[in-house]
Amino acid sequence: MSTTRYFDQATETLGREDLAALQFAKLSAMVSELAARNGFYAAKWRRAGFNPADLRSLDDLALLPFTTKSELAADQLEHAPFGSNLTYPAESYVRFHQTSGTTGVPLKVFDTHESWDWWGRCWAHVLAGAGLGATDRIFMAFAFGPFVGFWAAVEGARKIGALMVPGGGRDSAQRLELMRELGTTALCCTPTYALRLGEVARESGFDLRSIPMRATIHAGEPGANVPATKQRIEQLWNATCFDHAGASEVGAHSFECREQPGGTHLIESEFIAEVLDTETDRPAAPGTRGELVITNLGRWGFPVIRYRTGDVVCVDERPCACGRGFLRFAGGIIGRADDMVTVRGVNVFPAGVENIIRGFAEVDEFRVTVRKFREMEEMEVEIELRHDSDPGIARALAERLDVVLSFRPRVAVVERETLPRFELKARRFHVRREG
Repeated sequence: MSTTRYFDQATETLGREDLAALQFAKLSAMVSELAARNGFYAAKWRRAGFNPADLRSLDDLALLPFTTKSELAADQLEHAPFGSNLTYPAESYVRFHQTSGTTGVPLKVFDTHESWDWWGRCWAHVLAGAGLGATDRIFMAFAFGPFVGFWAAVEGARKIGALMVPGGGRDSAQRLELMRELGTTALCCTPTYALRLGEVARESGFDLRSIPMRATIHAGEPGANVPATKQRIEQLWNATCFDHAGASEVGAHSFECREQPGGTHLIESEFIAEVLDTETDRPAAPGTRGELVITNLGRWGFPVIRYRTGDVVCVDERPCACGRGFLRFAGGIIGRADDMVTVRGVNVFPAGVENIIRGFAEVDEFRVTVRKFREMEEMEVEIELRHDSDPGIARALAERLDVVLSFRPRVAVVERETLPRFELKARRFHVRREG
């Protein structure tokens, strides 16, 4: 790879003390603004007995109460349609988006000019971290609806001076043709859709090597951090696959640099992270997994302070060869605390199951269902195979799952085009607890 690229080298290479000083300066200024103008946090902090004058160091962040998604959603229902987590008058807001709704009622999010510019800067870190710049042509394989998805990536591409190619209003085959015609060098989409584009290319005889792709950047779901999925994407596109994490209500908060595999860097100039033991809500011990709690520092119009993301991470405190001082999450977002299911006494994360299944090249698509059968939790895996693949793969996959998970799920081959295909967040893991 070429020399490391930064978006903002001055802040990305700060030492820990200087970085902490920058974070505290931004945090204290934001807290003062919110206490005076933001109805949601002003009321929340009064109930908790917090006074902005109590904030004297980063350690005092622990004095502030947590924020949850359900709390924000309830506030929007009570103060419809915008909610009270708006720091400025409604006419100051220029962007509306909402969460995908995969875990409940979609949460509405609003941005001012300033906070939308902040979104773009965060995504510029993501793109520059992948080594992209003004000579690149970035294809956004995304239908631009209200889900924030890759909307902010468009702003990020502008910040780094790259050519942004929109892919909305086209089917997969048409997108491939446009990528080839324009010579796109980078692709932004979900990991699932990168694989789907490869499937369409194979079935239509389209040669992906005719696209000069060198980087694929993924968001919206796990996958780019799943080793077997990452490897499959890289082999398919002959390009380096980069992971990124964020959320509509939080912002684009972390990215993978080119020193792979090294996990994802949190953009610490724009976010403060805490990692909590999921049992005690106390800080997790170094090197152990815990829930990511995040505070965004540049989105004053729609802030989240000590926001419980539900994402499970593990901080890697070792320095990264890329030269950034930002902390890293080993393996990116490992999973979600509420995604883990227990099957026959074994704790199972969807990403772990995906890693096993993606190790079988013959499997194009899959679906996992966990349900109760005769008073015991059982797992069923449905797989679609490539044309002319040996159905005996199902048995080999079942045996592999048995070795890794210590129980043997049912694995069944289904007909081609039986399972759904996804452009945005895929839903392949289902839990049925009724009956």
